[in-house]
Amino acid sequence: MSVFIIRRLLQSLGVIFVMSMIVFFGVNVVGNPVDILASDDMTQEQIQAFVARLGLDRPIYEQYWYFVLNALRGDLGNSFVFAEPALKLILQRLPATLELALASMFLSVVIGIPLGIYAGLRPEARSSKVIMASSILGFSLPTFWVGLMFIMVFAVMLGWLPSTGRGDTTELLGIQVSFLTWDGLQHLLLPAINLALFKMSLVIRLARAGTREVALQDYVKFARAKGLSARRVVLVHIMKNIMIPVVTVLGLELGGVIAFSVVTETVFAWPGIGKLLIDSIQLLDRPVVVAYLIITVLMFILINLVVDILYSVLDPRVRLKDVKS
Repeated sequence: MSVFIIRRLLQSLGVIFVMSMIVFFGVNVVGNPVDILASDDMTQEQIQAFVARLGLDRPIYEQYWYFVLNALRGDLGNSFVFAEPALKLILQRLPATLELALASMFLSVVIGIPLGIYAGLRPEARSSKVIMASSILGFSLPTFWVGLMFIMVFAVMLGWLPSTGRGDTTELLGIQVSFLTWDGLQHLLLPAINLALFKMSLVIRLARAGTREVALQDYVKFARAKGLSARRVVLVHIMKNIMIPVVTVLGLELGGVIAFSVVTETVFAWPGIGKLLIDSIQLLDRPVVVAYLIITVLMFILINLVVDILYSVLDPRVRLKDVKS
C-alpha cells in the first residue's frame, strides 16, 4: 500500500507542475486587465505605474517564476479587483460550493443506487423502463434550462422554495453551513437537485448495469440457494460488488461537480467559487482565475488519490499488480 501511495504522490507532483504552467500561461495571454481596471481619467504615467504595481510590466516567464516562488509559500497572488489575496477570496467561497457539491452527490447516491439496483433486478418491469427513460432525460436536458424551469415552477408559480441565494447559515466546526437551518435547507434544495440530475442518471445506469452482471454470478445464485433473504443478497453480495465502478466514477465526478458547478451557481446566484470565477473572468482578474484553476487541479488530484486508495481497498488485486510492477 505504501508503494502504491508514494507512486501516486510522485505522479501528482508532476501533474501539478505541468498544469500550473498551462494554467498560468493560458490565462495571462488572454486580454489586458488594465483596459478594464484603469480609470478613463488616468494619465499615461499613472497607467504605467498601475501596470507596474500589478506586476504586468515583467516578461511572462518572469511573472511565472515569481508566481511559483510565491505559490510554494501559499501565496497565489492578490486580486486586481478586491486587492485581497486570491486564495483568501476562494477559501471564503469554497464552503458554499463544497456544501452544494456534497449535497448533490448525496442525492445522487441515495436516489440513484436504489433505483439502479431495482431496475437491474427487474429489467422487464414497466417501472424499471420508466426509471431508465428518466435517466436519459437527466443526461439530455441542459443544466441551465432545468434550473430556470425549477425557478419558474417551484419559486415563481408555486412559491414553495426560494429561487436565489444561500439563506440563513449556522456555524459548524468553524465553517458557515446552510443545511442545518430550515431557511438554508430550502435555499439549498433546488440548486442541489439541479446539479444532481446528471450524476443521478449516471449512477442509475452504472448500478443497473452492475446489478444485471453480478446477479448472474455463481456466488449470488449460491447465496439464494442457501436460503438467504433477498435483502441480504442485495445488500451484502450484490451491492458490495457493484460499488467498485460506482466509487471510481463518483470520485471523479465529485471533482467535476466542485469545479464545474459554475452554471448552477450562476442560475441560482449561489455564492460559491463558480460565481466568483465568472465575475473574475468578466473583469479579467487573472490572479483569482489562476488560483481557482490551481485549487481545482489540486482537488482533482486529491480526490483521484482517495479514489485509488478506496479502489485498492475494495479490490486487493490492484495492490498486488502495483507491487509486481
